[in-house]
Amino acid sequence: MPTNRRDFLKAATAAAFTCAASPAFAQNIPTGERINMAVIGTGSRGMQHGVGFAALPGVFVKYVCDVDDGHSAAAVKSVGTKAAANDNTPAPKAIRDLHEALADKEIHAVSIATPDHWHAPAAILAAAAGKHVYLEKPCCHNPHEGELLVAAQKKFNRVIQHGTQRRSWPKNIEAIEKVKAGEIGKVLFSRGWYANNRPTIGKGKAVPAPANLDWALWQGPAPETAYHDNYVPYNWHWFWNWGTGECGNNGIHALDLCRWGLGVDTPKKVTSSGGRYHFDDDWETPDTQFATFDFGDKLIQWEALSCNPRGVEIASGFGAAFYGDKGTLIIDNGYTIFDSKNKQIAKEPDSTGDQVHFQNFIDAVRAGDQTKLHAPIEEGYKSTLLCHLANISQRVGRTVHVDATGRIKDDDAAMKFWSREYRPGWEPKV
Repeated sequence: MPTNRRDFLKAATAAAFTCAASPAFAQNIPTGERINMAVIGTGSRGMQHGVGFAALPGVFVKYVCDVDDGHSAAAVKSVGTKAAANDNTPAPKAIRDLHEALADKEIHAVSIATPDHWHAPAAILAAAAGKHVYLEKPCCHNPHEGELLVAAQKKFNRVIQHGTQRRSWPKNIEAIEKVKAGEIGKVLFSRGWYANNRPTIGKGKAVPAPANLDWALWQGPAPETAYHDNYVPYNWHWFWNWGTGECGNNGIHALDLCRWGLGVDTPKKVTSSGGRYHFDDDWETPDTQFATFDFGDKLIQWEALSCNPRGVEIASGFGAAFYGDKGTLIIDNGYTIFDSKNKQIAKEPDSTGDQVHFQNFIDAVRAGDQTKLHAPIEEGYKSTLLCHLANISQRVGRTVHVDATGRIKDDDAAMKFWSREYRPGWEPKV
């Protein structure tokens, strides 16, 4: 397997060229045929992917791929246990390099739960290799990658599902239908939020990477940086080089609900304010962020409270609310409706998890039909773009104005964040 950048690039180029020229699979998979998958990235979220897909009927997780040998070893055990309980399929094989899975003609689909900076590059390679893709949120590290992802789905005609799983939850679907049907009247404003009590990450020190971690491959397309002892396994979220902050981490879920309910796509202007207020440490992204998205006739506001555990509205740590002239509807784990006099008139709990969204992906893969997805990549990118526009506004310190295509107007400094610097030769292409 490739272990250095030169060999890795050779493998990437060969895989993309070969598979783009002749996709390995037909557009649909017969009902009786097993769907073979690879799970790329097997940390906490990736482990949920592996176990979740292994639990579905007719699905075999053949590979678990991770640059951390400890993660992949744990995934082999947990996914193998679930697979055995499901239909006695064998435990998956642990690999480090995703190209081994992409080169395997038996693999129909991959799920990707890597750090954010790998999401789009890995998904584009997978689509070029003829694989269908379940892609964890946010779908891209920057807007340019999102544009490439949408183009890759069309070019290679693969099914690509975005990991905004709340689009598959029955009570969320019911709630959005009520908003659109006018049950709370005319709705012009929606608000989303996320609250947590995240501790400090401290001041990191440059140290050798652990022996079980391939740090060069973990960085992949990102500019090379010396390993620090407070980067992994989770704190990379708070560094711009790899993460997208709380907005891309959890805000994407709330913003996707808000955009879905209001029926809007592209804002006209975006304003964000906030900062790293709670601790003096290496955390780069805001721990407190308030972003507004003005669509001309409707407005969305999103609030990040990474170090304030009490949420808003009914004190939920996560939610999206819709404010109409006849009442208010709040989505958290289920939904609650209040009338115009603030009297609760409905409450519908929902304990749905990931499985229904995973199953929706598998159903679309089997049919070879992107239109069957609840969260197709086109919709996933529209919601992810809101996160990026908020972060760009935050980083330049002013409102950004947006054209009908979603691109920033008349602001060269802001557009510098539209893409990113890549290690030479690692730029994703379609």
